[in-house]
Amino acid sequence: MDLNSASTVVLQVLTQATSQDTAVLKPAEEQLKQWETQPGFYSVLLNIFTNHTLDINVRWLAVLYFKNGIDRYWRRVAPHALSEEEKSTLRAGLITNFNEPINQIATQIAVLIAKVARLDCPRQWPELIPTLIESVKVQDDLRQHRALLTFYHVTKTLASKRLAADRKLFYDLASGIYSFACSLWNHHTDTFLQQVSSGNEAAVLSSLERTLLSLKVLRKLTVNGFVEPHKNMEVMGFLHGIFERLKQFLECSRSIGTDNICRDRLEKTIILFTKVLLDFLDQHPFSFTPLIQRSLEFSVSYVFTEVGEGVTFERFIVQCMNLIKMIVKNYAYKPSKNFEDSSPETLEAHKIKMAFFTYPTLTEICRRLVSHYFLLTEEELTMWEEDPEGFTVEETGGDSWKYSLRPCTEVLFIDIFHEYNQTLTPVLLEMMQTLQGPTNVEDMNALLIKDAVYNAVGLAAYELFDSVDFDQWFKNQLLPELQVIHNRYKPLRRRVIWLIGQWISVKFKSDLRPMLYEAICNLLQDQDLVVRIETATTLKLTVDDFEFRTDQFLPYLETMFTLLFQLLQQVTECDTKMHVLHVLSCVIERVNMQIRPYVGCLVQYLPLLWKQSEEHNMLRCAILTTLIHLVQGLGADSKNLYPFLLPVIQLSTDVSQPPHVYLLEDGLELWLVTLENSPCITPELLRIFQNMSPLLELSSESLRTCFKIINGYIFLSSTEFLQTYAVGLCQSFCELLNEITTEGQVQVLKVVENALKVNPVLSPQMFQPILPCVFRGIIEGERYPVVMSTYLGVMGRVLLQNTSFFSSLLNEMAHKFNQEMDQLLGNMIEMWVDRMDNITQPERRKLSALALLSLLPSDNRLTSKGP
Repeated sequence: MDLNSASTVVLQVLTQATSQDTAVLKPAEEQLKQWETQPGFYSVLLNIFTNHTLDINVRWLAVLYFKNGIDRYWRRVAPHALSEEEKSTLRAGLITNFNEPINQIATQIAVLIAKVARLDCPRQWPELIPTLIESVKVQDDLRQHRALLTFYHVTKTLASKRLAADRKLFYDLASGIYSFACSLWNHHTDTFLQQVSSGNEAAVLSSLERTLLSLKVLRKLTVNGFVEPHKNMEVMGFLHGIFERLKQFLECSRSIGTDNICRDRLEKTIILFTKVLLDFLDQHPFSFTPLIQRSLEFSVSYVFTEVGEGVTFERFIVQCMNLIKMIVKNYAYKPSKNFEDSSPETLEAHKIKMAFFTYPTLTEICRRLVSHYFLLTEEELTMWEEDPEGFTVEETGGDSWKYSLRPCTEVLFIDIFHEYNQTLTPVLLEMMQTLQGPTNVEDMNALLIKDAVYNAVGLAAYELFDSVDFDQWFKNQLLPELQVIHNRYKPLRRRVIWLIGQWISVKFKSDLRPMLYEAICNLLQDQDLVVRIETATTLKLTVDDFEFRTDQFLPYLETMFTLLFQLLQQVTECDTKMHVLHVLSCVIERVNMQIRPYVGCLVQYLPLLWKQSEEHNMLRCAILTTLIHLVQGLGADSKNLYPFLLPVIQLSTDVSQPPHVYLLEDGLELWLVTLENSPCITPELLRIFQNMSPLLELSSESLRTCFKIINGYIFLSSTEFLQTYAVGLCQSFCELLNEITTEGQVQVLKVVENALKVNPVLSPQMFQPILPCVFRGIIEGERYPVVMSTYLGVMGRVLLQNTSFFSSLLNEMAHKFNQEMDQLLGNMIEMWVDRMDNITQPERRKLSALALLSLLPSDNRLTSKGP
């Protein structure tokens, strides 16, 4: 492709490709696709996206096509690979100027340079790193920033390579440039700290951007660039210096507004400091040992003392807690039960931990976690009132759960309490003792404190097993609190029923269950929706428990099921409906057939819910699970559900329908239990088997269930089923036998064997194309015992139950093997007898013995040519 003549044409087509008119867009995309493999195309793209006078959208598209071309055609072994000459020219052109004015395009250019670097640096592109280092030294702000941006993306990409040779190259690179990276970061950091007080927001933001990028480079070099980083003084110096830098940046937050872009960048930089420590601890726990003391002192002081007041923010607190948690839980720091078996590095780290976590420190952390971080906040209480379902979703793990403060504090509490339970158990018991008896409903702070302590007791349930008489506490303290119906007491009603759910599988006498069921019935009628949803959760934990007794539960079944159904109707959020459905499913599963008198309302409601959830596949999965347990509970009566049930199965297992991606597994399970509980075949139930052939072609993890479904049809109505579907099924089986694993082959053959067992007259003709394969496997001595055993089971059925068909099969195989029938039969019997020990199942051994014995009286009838 000639650059001069092609540039205009390519530019015109790229312009068309940015059009919103599909009539213009589609032909342009087709043309660009054809040019992807043309020599010189990427040189034209380079010229276009580096020409700052052209339209931004056109330049953006040129960058994207260039980046995609690297993935497809840059490797030497790729089809239509770029020539070495063109790649050399492109590499040189990419690092000629770092002066892209548009941020988004600059980022894309940096990413595509990193992609080339992953393949070519340093062997084919030795000048890349030196060029970047020189470019980040220039005084021009734009060039410096773009070069630093590229430097970061290149470092990030090279650090991600995992082959040993690539790791060695990155170690060499890190050793060579670490000093420069440190000095660069220090320079930009000092510049930022000097400018903070100037009031020049643009200058502050500019220097902060460079500080952030240079720190990102250092993070990759520090974490991934050294085998034994603790032996490198510069690395350890940088890491030790992080704590002082963090203090400086946290203090800067006092002088930077709370709602501007500088504040956002500042917080990102602070978080990046903590990520360096967390990543280094994760990758190099023993190299981190010299940092344990300082990390704990810093984190605990900012999170659990007044030092952090006014400067910390939620994400920073989360990161500090994660740092404490990772040190507490780190396996590398835990000595063996026999100290002499532990490494010196482990003992040293353990010693530092034990010296830090003294009784006063642990007590203060525990009290602060419970009395400060566990308290429901004003925002949470407001959300409870305004969006109760949203509140419950957040509490049980919403999208932001991973990075939110509450779950982080709870996990930290659990880990510290588990590690130091002998020290902290008396502390928590003392907090419990101070809260005995009812709490004044007018004292909201006291209510929230009790809520927080109960939360801690629930989280530490397993650790408190020997220290708390929960049965007495339940009767004397918790049950009376559940009976306080005042609106302001609802946080405690919710917390108490949650607390019981945490203890139900730890320590709860079976005799107390009826009292709990009575309380659950009352709470499912509570005025507050959050309390009712939490009660449903505890009910699920109760019925799932190992000590659950149906006889104790049955007197409350009707009331609970009715109230749960009302709750399902009342809630509107998809997640909440899924949760309540899951509780209903658990109840149905545990009481099984006893549910029959009470499911009428649910059966009538599910079709409506299924229709309403058309855009919510996960809710439909929950409905499928509920239907599975309903069918099992209803047994043969589930036939009355077929008008709704069978179309649901049809949709869920139709691979041509997009929802099957989400619904297939549960849909197949529902299909199977429907067959298992069906009193007889119906035309509609038979018709949905049309979905099976494409399912078998998928050869997915669902094949085992598919084979069970096929067996279900065979046992339910073999004649009608085989007459309708055997030909297509046999064709699918023949294709499968050539593709699937040994286990899959056995499953196919077991289906054939079951068909022969149930319908010995019709089945041999229906599965005739498969039987020569079985015969050949026996003659040739199939090497897998489990497959050979199944071959002999299938052939034994044919021989014992349909002698005339076996005779015609023997005749057919004699022609194929070019042998006399007597000789072929003798060979088969000899192999059969020789491999009898492959058969482990008693029923199949008996079958084989009977089949062989059937040959004794008159074996010439099998080989006779006469009638």
